Amino acid sequence: MRGTALARWAAGAGGLALVATGCGGGTGGSVGTAVLSSSWGDPQNPLEPANTNEVQGGKVLDMIFRGLKRYNPRTAQAENWVARSVETTDSQNFTVRLKDWRFSNGEKVTARSFVDAWNYGASLRNNQKNAYFFGYIDGYDKVHPGSGTQSADTLSGLRVVDDHTFTVRLNQKFSGFPDTLGYAAFAPLPRAFFTHHAAWLDKPVGDGPYTIESYTKGSQMTLRKWDAYPGPDKARNGGVTLRVYTDNNTAYTDLMSGNLDLVDDIPAAQLKNVRSDLGNRYINTPAGIIQTIAFPHYDPGWNKPGSQKVRTGLSMAIDRKQITRTIFRGTRTPATDWTSPVLGLAGGYKPGLCGSACDYRPAEARKLIKEGGGIPGGQVRITYNADTGSHRQWVDAVCNSINNALGNGRACVGNPVGTYADYRNQIGQHKMTGPFRSGWQMDYPLIQDFLQPLYYTDASSNDGKWSNKDFDRLIDRANAETDRPRAMADFQKAEEVVRDDMAAIPLWYQNGSGGYSERLSDVALDPFSVPVYYAIKVS
Repeated sequence: MRGTALARWAAGAGGLALVATGCGGGTGGSVGTAVLSSSWGDPQNPLEPANTNEVQGGKVLDMIFRGLKRYNPRTAQAENWVARSVETTDSQNFTVRLKDWRFSNGEKVTARSFVDAWNYGASLRNNQKNAYFFGYIDGYDKVHPGSGTQSADTLSGLRVVDDHTFTVRLNQKFSGFPDTLGYAAFAPLPRAFFTHHAAWLDKPVGDGPYTIESYTKGSQMTLRKWDAYPGPDKARNGGVTLRVYTDNNTAYTDLMSGNLDLVDDIPAAQLKNVRSDLGNRYINTPAGIIQTIAFPHYDPGWNKPGSQKVRTGLSMAIDRKQITRTIFRGTRTPATDWTSPVLGLAGGYKPGLCGSACDYRPAEARKLIKEGGGIPGGQVRITYNADTGSHRQWVDAVCNSINNALGNGRACVGNPVGTYADYRNQIGQHKMTGPFRSGWQMDYPLIQDFLQPLYYTDASSNDGKWSNKDFDRLIDRANAETDRPRAMADFQKAEEVVRDDMAAIPLWYQNGSGGYSERLSDVALDPFSVPVYYAIKVS
């Protein structure tokens, strides 16, 4: 089926006035009331849960929303949160019962809050990026057809029983369905989202431990602790000021000068100094993140006979070991597949699956690129956003490696785009004419999450528009499988299809890295490399 929902077998611009703040963005006061400041980037889209599939927007959604499930910040295991229970007897029909819960505007969170939100998210008319997360629910083909016009407004598989209960009927057995429900696309929405939509977008209202006080695009967003939040994970600080930075080196400088409390992306240029600068206030922990180079498969030059050899040759022209050693200083590991070691073998990670295609082999690289008809247009231009992530340094290093391997000093050049938002907009409009920076930060620890959203035909994050029937068939088969080992085997077979066509070039696995000021304590990054904001104490 087109854009099926995600499977999982769990492994273990409002113009409101800004509030003035003091040093580090805090307001002063005792623990529990003081505010911390953190580096951030503008989200690509307004903060609709079903329309946010990038990291910066996701950070905010994680602070202002809670869903049926929540992923444990240490283990990423799915745990009941707003849900009292999610039960089934046949892995196809589910009954969801809710705890007593409220939105920050006082409205009760009810079964209708979820059902209406899911119907909105699935609707083709609403053009939500995460619509396909609802693809396993009965009636999705009518609400979001693969072609033609929408013939239904609501998913036939959703039914409200009472304020605290609703049922979900899937279009096939799917034992892992409950564990997908911690993803932000499945968050509940208050009535104001539907009745006063524009106003809600200016100042979103959720049911999580923080509320949005103000947002000025390109400057900052201020969030404040919601004192009446009903969940057990209440904020241990007074709020968070998210400050927009277009250069993470500037953010690091502000941290060191006492003008910022937290950065969750240490720039590559500072890695040689960070331990002496911050001591035990430097965080470097494994995370479910992989960096890749994607291709515009919708561009004829990159989707012609022989282009697979060109893509594989470019992969062999990249010296991953040297780049990760000299630039990233132990915060990256050369990738040998398209997932992450954080998954573990039980979660589907298979080291070495890429084989020789991920080894540095200059002679073979030159041979394959020649056999494939040469580089389209004669030059590789790797497009990337220049405002976050030290991308300029590693893109330059990758191009230097390719140029050295091919014996051509202009075979590869970097093509920077000023801001992440502009970069994502160009990608979303399919304006890429050559390779571009890509990567994936897992939604939950399973191989499926590294494959289906990125490579399934028309999936929400398939930015290169790669399509392969064998891959889709294997993903569908794995999703329907209730036996975990057999499901893992099918997912790995699907990953081999990605390898054989070199749909994207895997570069390296990434650790989460961050640093914080002396004002903070209990600072940690979760397995998704996002700060656990609510747990941070501020003195």
